[in-house]
Amino acid sequence: MKRYWKYIKPYLYAFILGPLLMITEVVGEVLLPAFMAQIINVGAAQHNVPYIIEMGIIMILTAFVMMGGGIGGAWFASKAAISFGADLRKDCFHKVQQFSFHNIDSFSTGSLVTRLTNDITQVQNLIMMALRMMLRAPGMLIGAIIMAVSMSPELARVFLVIMPVMLLTIGLIMRIAFPRFNVMQKKLDRVNSNIQETLQNVRVIKSFVRGDYEEERFAKSNEDLKDSSLRAFRIVIFQMPLMMLFMNVTTLAVVWMGGKEVLAGDMPVGNLTAFTTYIVQVLMSLMMLAMVFLMSSRAIASAKRINEVLDTQVDLTDETARQKEKKVEQGRIEFRNVSFRYYKESREKVLDGIDLAIEPGQTVGIIGSTGCGKTTLVSMIPRLYDVDEGQILVDGVDVRDYSLHHLRNGVGMVLQKNVLFSGTIEENLMWGDEDAAKEEMLAASKAAQADAFLQTFPEGYDTFLGQGGVNVSGGQKQRLCIARALLKRPKILILDDSTSAVDTATEARIRESFAETLKDTTKLIIAQRISSVMDADRIVVMDEGRIVGSGRHEDLLASCEAYQEIYYSQMDREVSAS
Repeated sequence: MKRYWKYIKPYLYAFILGPLLMITEVVGEVLLPAFMAQIINVGAAQHNVPYIIEMGIIMILTAFVMMGGGIGGAWFASKAAISFGADLRKDCFHKVQQFSFHNIDSFSTGSLVTRLTNDITQVQNLIMMALRMMLRAPGMLIGAIIMAVSMSPELARVFLVIMPVMLLTIGLIMRIAFPRFNVMQKKLDRVNSNIQETLQNVRVIKSFVRGDYEEERFAKSNEDLKDSSLRAFRIVIFQMPLMMLFMNVTTLAVVWMGGKEVLAGDMPVGNLTAFTTYIVQVLMSLMMLAMVFLMSSRAIASAKRINEVLDTQVDLTDETARQKEKKVEQGRIEFRNVSFRYYKESREKVLDGIDLAIEPGQTVGIIGSTGCGKTTLVSMIPRLYDVDEGQILVDGVDVRDYSLHHLRNGVGMVLQKNVLFSGTIEENLMWGDEDAAKEEMLAASKAAQADAFLQTFPEGYDTFLGQGGVNVSGGQKQRLCIARALLKRPKILILDDSTSAVDTATEARIRESFAETLKDTTKLIIAQRISSVMDADRIVVMDEGRIVGSGRHEDLLASCEAYQEIYYSQMDREVSAS
């Protein structure tokens, strides 16, 4: 509860007023049967029409007050619950944004989506229900019992029998339901993950004609969710019929016992009518409490999953950074005996003993077999991962001593997977610099060789891109991502196989524009094609997480066996193709 106080405090007035206004409705509900009893006992029995009219007017006024209290209570309860949920969702999203890649790997994407939507909604609904029932159900329970006892202490003994039975039944249902709801939420995670993965990769699925397989996979996870949901609600569905059974049996017992008292002249007819109503109110209040408890069993399971997100220790922060105000100004990079594992318990190192110094303004190509650690190496410069051993220095300062904001602001990175967002091309480019002028945007697009194809679009830079940039080709997407990175005007530019979908002539023009416009920028180019890096100031050859060669193209061709293998294999393919 202490954790959630920060979400309650700004709306404390709503958390207080909601239940208080509901009390007015409760008072009215408890008084109305007594008024009705008076009408029957006095007005009807004595044929006193003025008294009946007077009591009728009082009942109408009471009903209006109840309506006002009910509407006000519901409004403030909704205000409190929805605001609570919105703030909690914002904090959870903020926490996820702080996650390192390792933290994100601990949760599936579908699970995070479920936790930030469905799970928070469950907690929000519980708060709304609790605020409306917190005082209403206990108030009606206590008020109805007091009024019933005041009318007939003898008949009120029925409560001593029925209430323990009902409470025991509710407690048993809750105990069985809670773990089942927990399982249900996990199954919902899996369904969301399947849906998200299928929608994101729909083109691959269609191209490989794997629609039937994906339908079977989804059907299985969907069936699992259905089974777990039915299992959870199978026990819950007994609650309402059992409560109604208790209510009807109790009402029947009261009418039978009370009827004998009326016939004996020990109880007025109006009192029996009111007592029957109070019996219904007592049982209804218990059913309301049961509903809150039922919702709480599911909400508690959801709250536990939300807490797992909020409690996750972010393993990559700048809290201990010693030079938070420092910015990347030159672009010098140095790796000192760097080693890294993706999983700390793994014996195999992804990078092992990396020593490398790159001077400001240099163009360095990085080449090697798939899985040799090229992407991991450059990902450690902007601290997407942290080293296990050794140091990485930028401008002579350990990257861990920079603030993450200043470090990553100084590094432009075009990843292997080119990601564009739904919105216009201009909006996507402005991720590089939200204050960029039109001229700067045009210059970056020309440098990335994107301006030519953008001019062919009827709406130019205002062309709307679908999610992930689905309405542009792979090569166009790559060039837009390069232009976006150039708009940052970074001191270090990392291109991770970012021209693989671009033809060699366009790639050559991109390299030429870099040589002219990015003379002072340190450029790291990861490539599969030797032609992409052969003109670099230096080429770094990697194999199984180690640097096995470093130098210019001619030197490596003469002295590095790994480089020779890559070069001649590509030359053979080119000869075969011709």
